[in-house]
Amino acid sequence: MTEILRVHGSENTFLLIDQRNLNQPLSDSELQQLAQTSLKSDDKAVGGTDGLLVVNQPTKEHALAQMRVINSDGSEASMCGNGLRTVARYLSETTNQDQFLVDTMHANLRVRKMPQLFTGIPTFSDEISPVSFDLDTLPMTLPEHTQVIDEIIPELHPSIHFSAVSVPNPHLIGIVTHDEMESSLLEDLGRRLNEPNEFFSDGVNLSFVEILGPNRIFVRTFERGVGLTNACGTGMSAATLVYDLTHPESGTFETLTNVTNPGGMVQTTAHKNDDQYWIELTGNATVTFKIEITESDLHDANLENITATDTHEETQYQRFVNSL
Repeated sequence: MTEILRVHGSENTFLLIDQRNLNQPLSDSELQQLAQTSLKSDDKAVGGTDGLLVVNQPTKEHALAQMRVINSDGSEASMCGNGLRTVARYLSETTNQDQFLVDTMHANLRVRKMPQLFTGIPTFSDEISPVSFDLDTLPMTLPEHTQVIDEIIPELHPSIHFSAVSVPNPHLIGIVTHDEMESSLLEDLGRRLNEPNEFFSDGVNLSFVEILGPNRIFVRTFERGVGLTNACGTGMSAATLVYDLTHPESGTFETLTNVTNPGGMVQTTAHKNDDQYWIELTGNATVTFKIEITESDLHDANLENITATDTHEETQYQRFVNSL
């Protein structure tokens, strides 16, 4: 038997698998099948997840381990800010280290254990980088543009101001009104931009941002490969950066921003060094179930014969959410 975990950051939920503990790592096709099977399962311990977090031996120098992110549709994301916090907690608890580097698709990223956001809520922060506004890095195609920052794109909406940024996941950020946030516009436009379209050949993560007050925003995301999600860590980070850039009277670089989302709350700080940016994302790293499964069932994407133990951490997390 091997142990996997059901984890979440701001209710962005995953199965965490440490392949270093397996006799034979799962192949890419097996990981894709497992992610898709988990999404469809009705079992509360393994079903309905946003994807898989896969821990491997590092491939980059100085990293403690590698993290891969397999979305629920089987595609691979270059990074996941909410997921990385849960991987950071797992690695911290298994190595007794409080800060280290994790190898992700594009870079080694700094993670560290933080003071708890709320009693009984394990809290970690992670680095969100590299950051680029170059449309080629998303990629995004818009005639006569190399960047899109705080611009109306009439083909998408007549009044919403959009900004495009990779962190390194591709994000399109729209600053919206409360009524626009509550409408079906995010889902409708998110689906459109993740089907064949003239702007994004590989799709995009679309986030709407509502400004609540100084250094306070609400963010909701239609995530590429997932759909509407409770929270997207890189989306909230990209949203903070765009907010600070485009609304300096309200958002401030090097200052903590409280970001609420349908799954809870995180804290972000956007940093600017000359023309270089990075964001620190701080939030919960919750383990809801510890799951025993045979290695052969993992390879077969068979989630029918598991033994799941409820950690009861979700009860305390919901107390945190209700306190917001």
